[in-house]
Amino acid sequence: MSSSSSASQPSSGKPERIDPILRNALRYTVSPREYQLLHQYLLSRAPAVKKRTLPPRRYEAISKGTDDYNAAAIRASLRLGVVTFSGLKAWELITTRLLSRGATTRPQRRVPIWKSSNVRLTGSLSLILLFHRLLRRFFTRLRESLLSNDAKPFRRRNPRMARSLTSRIAPAIGSSLAGFFLAVYPGDQLRITMAIYVFTRALEFWYNYLEDQGYFRNKPYWFGSWLLMPVASGQLLHAFVFDRDCFPEAYGKYILNNSPEYIQKRPQDYPKGLAWPGTFDIVDSLAQISKMRWLPFVSPILFPVAETLPKSLAAISPITSPAHPAIKSLSCALLHPNDPSCMRTYVSYWIQAFPKIARFFTVFLTAMSVPRYKAFLNSPVSAVNQLAKSILRMSLFISGAIGTSWGSICLFQNIFPRTFLPTQRWFLGGFLGGMWAFLERKKGRGNFMYSARMSIDSLWKVGTKRGWWRGVKNGDVLLFTLSLATINVLYEMSPRSVNSGVARKGLGVLRGEGWVDRAAVPQEGKGKVSDNSED
Repeated sequence: MSSSSSASQPSSGKPERIDPILRNALRYTVSPREYQLLHQYLLSRAPAVKKRTLPPRRYEAISKGTDDYNAAAIRASLRLGVVTFSGLKAWELITTRLLSRGATTRPQRRVPIWKSSNVRLTGSLSLILLFHRLLRRFFTRLRESLLSNDAKPFRRRNPRMARSLTSRIAPAIGSSLAGFFLAVYPGDQLRITMAIYVFTRALEFWYNYLEDQGYFRNKPYWFGSWLLMPVASGQLLHAFVFDRDCFPEAYGKYILNNSPEYIQKRPQDYPKGLAWPGTFDIVDSLAQISKMRWLPFVSPILFPVAETLPKSLAAISPITSPAHPAIKSLSCALLHPNDPSCMRTYVSYWIQAFPKIARFFTVFLTAMSVPRYKAFLNSPVSAVNQLAKSILRMSLFISGAIGTSWGSICLFQNIFPRTFLPTQRWFLGGFLGGMWAFLERKKGRGNFMYSARMSIDSLWKVGTKRGWWRGVKNGDVLLFTLSLATINVLYEMSPRSVNSGVARKGLGVLRGEGWVDRAAVPQEGKGKVSDNSED
């Protein structure tokens, strides 16, 4: 008898008995193959541990004859929970210990572990994965049972229900009911962001499906996802001016930090004892000016005795009081007080903003291209040329979007009457700025979708704040579930409509098929997927 065979049984020759609780714990923790690797590289190295653990063949024999699908689903759910919770704790440690070093933080009240946001998010994602797999298997088996000859009487008595449960997309829709477990996580901004993300991805995949079906066969060359950018930019700029509490904070800081010539910073030689309006004070004053129907500028230099500013705009007096007397509009005096020419200011903006933004995208896009180093080795000239074009397009796009949005304020002052669309012209200005997305129309779909998601989030908050609509309790969970069902159905009917290899493989994991791409490999039969997939 070989040594491996003798190792699988104790010296007495009787089969080794193992505690049922320990056996089930092992089954729901590691698979036989993983146990073999664990035993080979870790457990067998320690003699004391080796004597107390099962040999791989014995463990595999115990696992055989059992329903491994449920065990595999639980294993995947537990692992997702461990990875999610570890990542959240690591990020919490980084933000509290490293990024906030030196800053004063308020002591937070300790909450029970079951109320912790990290625990609830971990539980929510793990339960979604677990029940998505279990529900998919249940509805798949139910469909197979109803399609059998023994179920003919049921199909005759309940034709509508039978058609629904035996439909090809029934398992996809039924498994999507697991999306309701998103409600385990408390309803804060992260849950809303997750729901909006899945919703926009569902719309994107639906558009791909319709395009594959030939619905947009004769579309003009300029039609594409870049058209989302003008609408999203217009809404975001309007919300930034009038409803900044409904606007993404990081997005606003990036705009203000890249708005030279238009946001007047405190001069270095300005007396420290005197107040100077902050960046958001300037934006709030612009909102007030537009509500007052774009007041003309009365220069204190020419009229030192007259009251040149309303009391509600007294905060911007340090900027507008020394402004050039030739300026006609109060908004121009606030945005570019030292130069009466709006066009010269716009050109000066490009001279200052474009190099800074270009440097940022040079570093960012170069770092993002590191995983594609093989393309640089195979064809360095072509790869560098493509990288340079991407940097130039993105720099022009972002610089033009920000500068045109600010410059449109001056443009509308010259072509519109004061009372024409006094507040709505902010949307028009953002719309014009978003038209620069045409330069990035071929490769900027991800950026356009990101801006659209932020715009949807902002618009919903603005509408709720102003009473345009009422929020539905757990409406984000319902939206998430419906969007997940849409994605599952599209992936079932046409896998290529999910235009991302990573997303397709993620759906494969969610469905219990493994890290496979159904669209990248030919299927040998219905429901069969090859494991040799490529991203």
